[in-house]
Amino acid sequence: MHYNTISEVVKRKYERKFVTAAEAVSVIRSGDRVYIHPGCAVPQVLVDAMVARYEELHDVEVCHLLGVGDADYVRPEMEGHFRHNAFFIGKNVRSAVQEGRADFTPIFLSEIPSLFYSRDYPIDVALIQVSPPDEHGYCSFGVGVECTKAATDMAKVVVAQVNPNNPRTLGDCFIHMTEIDYCVEVNTPLKQLPQLEGDETPEELETYKRIGAYVAGLVEDGSTLQLGIGRIPDSVVKFLEDRKHLGIHSEMISDGIIPLVNMGVITNQQKTLLPGKVVTSFVLGSQQLFDFVDNNPFMEFRPTQFTNDPFTIARNRKMVAINSALEVDLTGQVCADSMGYKFFSGFGGQVDFIRGAAKSEGGKPIIALPSTAKDGTISRIVPRVREGAGVTTSRGDIHYVVTEFGVVNLHGRTIRQRTELLISISHPQFREELEFFAKEHHYV
Repeated sequence: MHYNTISEVVKRKYERKFVTAAEAVSVIRSGDRVYIHPGCAVPQVLVDAMVARYEELHDVEVCHLLGVGDADYVRPEMEGHFRHNAFFIGKNVRSAVQEGRADFTPIFLSEIPSLFYSRDYPIDVALIQVSPPDEHGYCSFGVGVECTKAATDMAKVVVAQVNPNNPRTLGDCFIHMTEIDYCVEVNTPLKQLPQLEGDETPEELETYKRIGAYVAGLVEDGSTLQLGIGRIPDSVVKFLEDRKHLGIHSEMISDGIIPLVNMGVITNQQKTLLPGKVVTSFVLGSQQLFDFVDNNPFMEFRPTQFTNDPFTIARNRKMVAINSALEVDLTGQVCADSMGYKFFSGFGGQVDFIRGAAKSEGGKPIIALPSTAKDGTISRIVPRVREGAGVTTSRGDIHYVVTEFGVVNLHGRTIRQRTELLISISHPQFREELEFFAKEHHYV
């Protein structure tokens, strides 16, 4: 049975828990730390109700991963009332972080739950969004379990936005009504993050097409993939239609996998860990994706301490991890979270999956990126990581690097070899200056 509404029996049993949004967020006190369900699961009604109280609240810390939707708690006038701590910086909070009005915590996605469980980072109130409870009183976390299960396990107070539009996903992604303190019924569409289409130039389209083809060339039949969201993974999947028995083990998935499932390319039959299942922690995409994962036994949602544990990832034979970067220097250092002194995104699961794939039998850790940025005026293969930028993936972890000019494998290569290989896949207009730097610093 598929539960779209709350049964009268369950509702009567837990009647005292159902309140208005304003009543629910009244439990938040000055000085509290509030966790918000991230991604497309952002409980916007609860967030708006919390922000509406801003004048009576002071020094409330709001924490979450990348969230989709409004983040009014980072507006300049909210200073002193709310301060955001980003475990991964999304577009809606980026300016606040870069202007010093919000904080950023660099951390591997696999390790965030342990912050909550150890109480090194205690949570006072968790604002979450769930599907309606089933006849046994269990609600699904829906489009994202990621770190939210750990946050709700350890929060002093759990407030749930109960929404029939939140799909009932399956796996280790349930919370019982007895674990929820207050429920707010809503019937609103989920926030969507559809695939990027229509805003690329013909040159950009060709660049991503070539990158996608090169990356796909590394994917063998029977491989298990980590695929994220964005132009590169969207380009890769278009070149996988002739593959057989691919599997998915990924911190997140987007709309791009649906055609491959429908064509019988993704079967998960040859996976060595949880065969027959697409394993993920959250989804970012459109309503089509939400409908696809709803009550679908093909899907297995697990928290990130499972999906992103490098040792767990390595249990997948022929694990192919596909990640992107802002820049790669000539020694193989990868920066993916910052642009100089400006923090841009976060670690996410890049290092988790790069290391997991490296330990997988036949695994392939891949960093894929266009060779240039800003309309071709800046090289992304750089002499050195720019001043202020951080190293996300170290030169010791790097394996495959892909641009529109080819594929190189840096693993086990000397600095001289790495330099030559990376210059060979940089944009031709920057190769001379890269070679000059390399000779000046005795890399070659």
